[in-house]
Amino acid sequence: MAPSPIESNAPRLKWHGWTDRGRVRKNNEDSFLGLQFDAREVQLLGRLGEGSLDIVDRAFAVCDGMGGASAGEFASRIAVEQITKLLPRSFHHKAAGLDAGFSDVLNELFTKIHRALVYVGSSYDECSGMETTLSLCWFTPQWMYFGHIGDSRIYYLPKQATEIRQLSHDDTYVGWLFRQGKINEREARSHPRRNVLQKALGGGNQFVDPQVGSVGFESGDQFLICSDGLTEGLYGHQLVDLLRSARAQSQNPAKLLVEASVEQDGRDNTTALVIEVQ
Repeated sequence: MAPSPIESNAPRLKWHGWTDRGRVRKNNEDSFLGLQFDAREVQLLGRLGEGSLDIVDRAFAVCDGMGGASAGEFASRIAVEQITKLLPRSFHHKAAGLDAGFSDVLNELFTKIHRALVYVGSSYDECSGMETTLSLCWFTPQWMYFGHIGDSRIYYLPKQATEIRQLSHDDTYVGWLFRQGKINEREARSHPRRNVLQKALGGGNQFVDPQVGSVGFESGDQFLICSDGLTEGLYGHQLVDLLRSARAQSQNPAKLLVEASVEQDGRDNTTALVIEVQ
């Protein structure tokens, strides 16, 4: 049976996810999530797959948890569980004709995750002070909406581009210095305070002020969501080279990126999610 015009014209996504605890850390405090949802049901996605945006939205996220013992690992898991519960509600609003702006939806989502982490952190001594970063991409047929806090990253590589664009802002003083042009990429990667966060979810952070935005996309574009462990080992131009190489050789781009970064550095947990528009 031939596909309907709606199905044939809707964008398709292909995604790959990969994570590695690295060569130093004893446990992996990173978490990543793939999710599809409509007005009726929510479905978790595997670490690789593909599908159309004709009747469902899809969301992908990376979290990097922090805290004593295994609290960081727990924090990142709480974040992805909350996304699974809360984000699909926006589809119900859309289906009912309620025009909630994407920025309102994402701000509410980040606030509720923050409150959940603070509650658990204050209820259990072993979870005290736990925090997590969160970088989220939400794909609809027309737009990719994103929300971000921390120093995980969201990148955008248009089909014909030679340079990759970092959509998210690192919530660090070093990230601010880099955006102001006061230091270059090499200096930012070696700065002693590069991993000191100014914003995160949970912990002692009183206010939640995520960065939110949107990007239109077309066939051949790629998006990368990653923890800071990935960019500790790879420069921006290397990300482009590896993404292009993976596409040309039909390899898993997330696995290729993570393995290359761990080989070069490997001091931190390393996670990548690559989403390609087809």
